[in-house]
Amino acid sequence: MSEVVYVSKSRIERKVGPVRVAYLPGEAQPVVFSVHGPIAAHYKVDPAKLTDSHASTIDYVIAATAG
Repeated sequence: MSEVVYVSKSRIERKVGPVRVAYLPGEAQPVVFSVHGPIAAHYKVDPAKLTDSHASTIDYVIAATAG
């Protein structure tokens, strides 16, 4: 087995409801994750309580694999 080349040191903070803030290497600013539209509906998030809509983690995964 080859030696480890890279270990990502990331940190996630849960805020209110589905809102999370990720501190990622290579990013000067934190990345905010949440839910929106159909994803919020799927998880039964009350739209009135979703004051801070952002891309979800699945949006980032899809963008990363498509790139």
